[in-house]
Amino acid sequence: MLAVGCTRVVSEDLGIEERGGIVAFEAEQFVKQEHTTQRAWRLTTADAVPEIQPDGDGPHVAGASGGAYLEILPDTRRTNADKLVAGENFTNEPGTMAVLSYRVRFTTPGRYHVWARVYSTGGEDNGLHVGLDGQWPESGRRWQTIKKNAWEWDSRQRTDAVHVGVPGQLYLDIPTPGEHVVQIAMREDGFELDKLLLTNDPNYVPEGTGPPARAEK
Repeated sequence: MLAVGCTRVVSEDLGIEERGGIVAFEAEQFVKQEHTTQRAWRLTTADAVPEIQPDGDGPHVAGASGGAYLEILPDTRRTNADKLVAGENFTNEPGTMAVLSYRVRFTTPGRYHVWARVYSTGGEDNGLHVGLDGQWPESGRRWQTIKKNAWEWDSRQRTDAVHVGVPGQLYLDIPTPGEHVVQIAMREDGFELDKLLLTNDPNYVPEGTGPPARAEK
């Protein structure tokens, strides 16, 4: 099931499955979206572009995995010149705005580094938060990229000392085998998300559109 807007786009009885210490899934494979009063993730495809404004950088369907991606809209802050409004176009409180949930079955517990395939056009549309089972650990906060104007994979954590983000420092600890809920939450509006990948290999770097996404009953 695929739907335009901020409703879920896959059936709730589908789960994403980790195999061999790696799992990849499309941004639009979420089962639930919450906290959408101020901002929401919106689906963009070649046939359906959200009419939510403002959105100053236009669609980027070309090169998106599966020909679709999600963007947090409206987008009122892409650069430092745009006014920051906490609780509207920015939040440093994970889990409070535009939260997506993904059901993931893990066979191998342990530490998983979180990669995201994203498209950024400014310095203030390139951050989000990552959580697990309703918790937002410090290791999943302030996912950051510095790559611009193309679909790119990255995995960094912004810190007070390193604003461009520390590579390899953004991760989730999966405590047990079985089903867990991986969550993505807004940090900055205008964030464009194509695909997510979790790997227990700290040296793994995804290329292209990454491994195929799996959703199974």
